[in-house]
Amino acid sequence: MKTDLTPLCKVIRQNEREVEISSGAMSRIAGVSESLTGASGIHLAISTIQPNSSASPHYHKNCETAIYVSSGSGKFLTGPNLEISMDIGPGDCIYVPANSVHQPINESNSEVMELVVARNTPVEIVVEYNPAESELS
Repeated sequence: MKTDLTPLCKVIRQNEREVEISSGAMSRIAGVSESLTGASGIHLAISTIQPNSSASPHYHKNCETAIYVSSGSGKFLTGPNLEISMDIGPGDCIYVPANSVHQPINESNSEVMELVVARNTPVEIVVEYNPAESELS
């Protein structure tokens, strides 16, 4: 059987990206998504967190996530009660399994934290999470 070699690559310019969700003080802009490219098994976005701010605690029900810290430094909290704290900074990669509670925090007083976020599904299911109200605790 011959492989179909007709699909073409696409470049998504900075002005073509789409604004997505915000979580706490984190905003996200997609570069590769189902609506932008027709992608069916991948998603890529840039998330930014302002100084002394954080995303809301949350988890993704239907996907794994890979995160690359391109700028900024802070903490990455995880665990059912966000009890595990990991230092993160430029060049670090973070693996987040499905259903893993997490919260990135920008501890800088002046520098914006930028995260490159890739997922293995074009559309995620995000659940905002409050450890105090959780059945997982």
